[in-house]
Amino acid sequence: MEKLQYTFKNDILFKMVFVKYPHLLKSLVAVILRIETKSITAFEILNSEMTPESVRDKFCRLDINMRVNGQLVDIEMQVTNEGNYPERVMYYWAREYSSALPSGENYSQLPRTLVISIMDFRLFDCAEYHSFFQPLEVTRHTLLSDKMGFHFFELPKVPAEFDQKDELLLWLSLFNARTEEDLEKLNRTEGSIMSEAINAYRIITASPEYRELERLREKAKHDEAQALLAA
Repeated sequence: MEKLQYTFKNDILFKMVFVKYPHLLKSLVAVILRIETKSITAFEILNSEMTPESVRDKFCRLDINMRVNGQLVDIEMQVTNEGNYPERVMYYWAREYSSALPSGENYSQLPRTLVISIMDFRLFDCAEYHSFFQPLEVTRHTLLSDKMGFHFFELPKVPAEFDQKDELLLWLSLFNARTEEDLEKLNRTEGSIMSEAINAYRIITASPEYRELERLREKAKHDEAQALLAA
């Protein structure tokens, strides 16, 4: 069983694949939002840049910020829980939401803003791998506003076996793939977009651009570890 040198849990790879192949990102977002891909008539990636300087920064956040049919959607792959993760996510939501209102506009013009976190760790004490939060009244469960929403996907909870008709589970299984056998199993699913996503993965991981960014990221981690050791 041949292990993959790089997986989708690598945030550089995650962002490069979806920025270089936006139709794949659109497909993923449509599945998460439970809408038809063809219903997305306005789609724009707002932060496609990824510079060598940014990946060397240990505080770099390689999220993908989008405008989808007027909504703001932010998606991120997060490998480690560095503590206070819900607060971190709410902070990013607040920053995106508060900066979206043009000067002089009415508050009603604020867009629906969603944050999607795909995490390689367990966050909630439940069996479900997908959790969705919105602000609700605690007794009546009345929705305060649909303009705030948080999707959390916990990859360690994703089952090893998947239904080929469950597109969301196919995507999450791709993000969980660790071996060539895992990729081949997904590649054989009929009527899915998995073969396109896997082909994009192979093109990106073989590219000099990705290899260089990954080298810089690893060097930055090594330099930080050495600095901490010296201190």
